[in-house]
Amino acid sequence: MSELLSPAEVQGAAEVAAQLKKGLCQVLLDQETVVEQVVVAVLARGHVLLEGLPGLGKTELCKALARLLGLPFRRIQFTPDLLPGDITGTYVLEGEGRREFTFREGPLFANVVLADEINRSSPKTQSALLEAMQERSVTVLGQTRPLPEPFFVLATQNPIELEGTYPLPEAQLDRFLFRVQVPPVGARTLTTLLTTRVRGAPPVLQPLLDAQRLAGLFAAVDRVHLPVPVADFIGRLVEASDPRQPQAPDTVRRLVRYGASPRAALALAAAGRALSLMRGKPNVGFDEVVATAPAIFNHRLVLAYEASLEKVASTDVIHALLQAVPEVPRG
Repeated sequence: MSELLSPAEVQGAAEVAAQLKKGLCQVLLDQETVVEQVVVAVLARGHVLLEGLPGLGKTELCKALARLLGLPFRRIQFTPDLLPGDITGTYVLEGEGRREFTFREGPLFANVVLADEINRSSPKTQSALLEAMQERSVTVLGQTRPLPEPFFVLATQNPIELEGTYPLPEAQLDRFLFRVQVPPVGARTLTTLLTTRVRGAPPVLQPLLDAQRLAGLFAAVDRVHLPVPVADFIGRLVEASDPRQPQAPDTVRRLVRYGASPRAALALAAAGRALSLMRGKPNVGFDEVVATAPAIFNHRLVLAYEASLEKVASTDVIHALLQAVPEVPRG
């Protein structure tokens, strides 16, 4: 068991996380919930799927994150003609006289990768991200190469435009820690945008962290204590999301076809640790699990056809799941 965090370490890490959140809020105006979820995912070293209409600042958010973290950033525009080698890299024939094949790295070889409109590329190209997102490595022609550490994929997709798109397979969705909904902004936010930014250009941010400080922040997150009762609550939540389990509530049995995988339990623990540290707590509480559960479950529950007939969204099912599973087992 790792050594528990001291109060000074908790306060120091929480202050850095608050500064990171504050910097991102300068770029994405009046979207504190979205920003907090992205910061939690980064501290938990997870990938994020940002879902929202065009023009809401998703790309600028990703660029600002890389800037604040002091990490190399690459953007990949996913299109129907994109090939796996275009993102992983490929071998090219080089040299004069005795020519040989040399591997040229693709844009995946960066710390922060923006997969813009990820659902516009074919399943073949989408699958090239599976190994990268899970194993943090890329295999080309039988040779495996590690990706830089840390490695984050922030993907975007438009939830309403489905023509010429390819829905992400469940196996790939499961590799995202969070699916974050980016809501539209109101008139007040637009007024601020118009009066403070020329042509909508966001402010230029200075790096907040370097590699050493970022590694220290990750180490602090790993040392946040996960009490056994909270771990048990996470396990029971994930178990109850499976309609085949006797513990599943009636809403899940009727409207869910497949529940969450064990990766969801790992995600809840990691996100709970990160959010607890952001809140200045050395231990994960039930509140942190409940707060992060919607963004973790919303892309992992495969709803049955009856859910669409009854016009029930995944958020409604998750709410019912959280209401049905007690924090402490009954009896």
